[in-house]
Amino acid sequence: MKKTYHGSCHCGAVAYEADIDLSGGTFKCNCSICRKKRSWLVVATPADFRLISGEGALSEYLFGANAVHHLFCGTCGVSSFAHSDNPALGGKFYAVCVACLDDATEEELAEAPVMYFDGRNDRYDRGPDETRYL
Repeated sequence: MKKTYHGSCHCGAVAYEADIDLSGGTFKCNCSICRKKRSWLVVATPADFRLISGEGALSEYLFGANAVHHLFCGTCGVSSFAHSDNPALGGKFYAVCVACLDDATEEELAEAPVMYFDGRNDRYDRGPDETRYL
């Protein structure tokens, strides 16, 4: 069941809300940027994501195929969400950083299922052989 969560960067300049079902699954990926950031993400549709403040504070980082818009606060550097448009995944989506959900309870976070993707090898249909480091 979806619940409205409020998220933000560390300094609070970037704030958003997203209607998310954490029990529906979250994910971790071993691609180069997710691995370095130790990203833990959950997907939200455009209809379920609302940027409340901080559009002007956001900086963007693109790499590789420039398909994912990696956004981060220009003040504190926290990457609280990204977005992309992938027809194979149903079109535009937001990848929300689970750790930036300010009002998610410890119990909700502990119970959220985690899936793994082998992004390093562009295999989003399966996880990598080793996931303990993610």
